[in-house]
Amino acid sequence: MTLLVNEFASQEALVEEFASTITALLREGIKEKGRASLVVSGGRTPIALFNKLSTSQLPWENVDVTLADERWVDASDDASNEKLVRTHLLKDNAANANFVSLTTSDNDANNAVGEISQRVTNISSPFDVLILGMGEDGHTASLFPCAKQIKEGLTTEADCLAVTPGEAPHQRMSLSLKKLLESKRIFLHLTGNSKKRVVEQAQSGDDPYEMPIRAIIQNAQVELMWAP
Repeated sequence: MTLLVNEFASQEALVEEFASTITALLREGIKEKGRASLVVSGGRTPIALFNKLSTSQLPWENVDVTLADERWVDASDDASNEKLVRTHLLKDNAANANFVSLTTSDNDANNAVGEISQRVTNISSPFDVLILGMGEDGHTASLFPCAKQIKEGLTTEADCLAVTPGEAPHQRMSLSLKKLLESKRIFLHLTGNSKKRVVEQAQSGDDPYEMPIRAIIQNAQVELMWAP
């Protein structure tokens, strides 16, 4: 498939354009199906985008929001992607959106795969918008090259899986490659020259187990949203 590269002069310009695009796609999804779905990722990169999106004029009560992956921590923990989303996105106009959490009270994420899978299945598919990030090692969502579960993540027919990264803290819950690909529009949101070099490295090879982001690029049309 292809990677469509959209470069912006500044992060501010990227956020302005990206928020407008996402809003239009969600509005279109609501018009077509009555509901729309937005799947986001954690980290610091999307914070400005979340803040901008939260003010978008949408019937947010008709939007389902969930995560591509989550650390297996309490939603009050600073490491929680859910906390990040609730703080920066699910406020202002977007406070009425329906958030679908990827965690339960189970101590072990493996024990919650069934419940989380059911939650994800209840969100209409394909997702209208998927926003992915990427690590310096080429991981995306919690599909880590260092995790024992990487083969499962790239090949399972299940919607999600529990992951224990080899080189990152916290157990995770992640959407599978199969489920991530069930998206109408897939965006890769990155900033900084180092991440651009990682993308170029990913494009120059073809082993998805070495750099899992390749599995997305190889199987879908992905739109890179990048600014220095």
